[in-house]
Amino acid sequence: MHYKARYWQEISPDVIQCQLCPKNCILKEGQKGFCLVRQNISNELILTTYGLCSGLAIDPIEKKPLYHFYPGSEILSFGTIGCNLGCKFCQNWDLSKNDNLKRASVAASPQDIAAQAKKYNCRSVAFTYNEPSIFAEYAIDTAIECHKIGIKTSAVTSGYIQGLAREDFYKHIDAANVDLKGFSEGFYQKYCAGDLNTVLETLIYIKNHTNAWLEITNLLIPGINDSKDEIEGMLDWIKINLGVSVPLHFTAFHPDYKMLDTKPTDKNILTFARKVATDKGIKYVYTGNLIDAEGSSTYCAKCQYQLIKRTYFKITENNLQYNKCPKCNTILEGFYA
Repeated sequence: MHYKARYWQEISPDVIQCQLCPKNCILKEGQKGFCLVRQNISNELILTTYGLCSGLAIDPIEKKPLYHFYPGSEILSFGTIGCNLGCKFCQNWDLSKNDNLKRASVAASPQDIAAQAKKYNCRSVAFTYNEPSIFAEYAIDTAIECHKIGIKTSAVTSGYIQGLAREDFYKHIDAANVDLKGFSEGFYQKYCAGDLNTVLETLIYIKNHTNAWLEITNLLIPGINDSKDEIEGMLDWIKINLGVSVPLHFTAFHPDYKMLDTKPTDKNILTFARKVATDKGIKYVYTGNLIDAEGSSTYCAKCQYQLIKRTYFKITENNLQYNKCPKCNTILEGFYA
């Protein structure tokens, strides 16, 4: 489908510039952007994956991970192909580095996706698997259809988006998990082909200028972005700019894509990072990508009573009374049934 994209300008009669993300790709006739799915066709920017997805699946919402947004509910996940970052450790590289539309061959209109979510009693739809900002127009139209029938929307994203596109996209998002991949410009440049500052701007924008529920994921890679100084720097920034109530997920790296020789993250690294974060006053800190019942469970920020017990993505015990701790009546921030 030749769907005319938004967020671009004409530079000359045969050159256009995409303005979705900081790469600001300048494209001649036929050229695709870094993301592989936004293309100059007849001097118009075309989103080549509009109406096409790489698959649909029903997941527990904890898999996104979103732990404070209707925990225990089911979410309909879908994505397309391509990405506007170039992470050497990408765990979905078969999608993110693929421009073959046969890999996104499932036709699914925004109305179709909303209807499927309703049919299978999913409380929400997730834009995930690959970076959703690069198919922003498709995601926005899908969100509009979902909201018409009471379905919530979430984005699992790198936060690498700018300007008007950022404003339009998050206007339609009910929850977001932003992957804060590291906390140095050097890391983003070397390992992600992007920049940290744009992601920080997106985090501040979501928190301060939208109604979306926000959670953060930080993938810890041994010897690369897991130093105490870097973790503490990130935590200090979060406290100052986002507050202490944004849930933070430290997740384990496993060798993939262009980092097959890097060792997996040891559980002790995640446990250490979680302790540093809780000592800094972050209320809700989790570990993921491995089995850790303590690190994946939710505790009252005041009395530390276990409110939600999880094993991996499954809730095995829920002690919440509405959205409050049954022991001290403290409200648990987030959205609950």
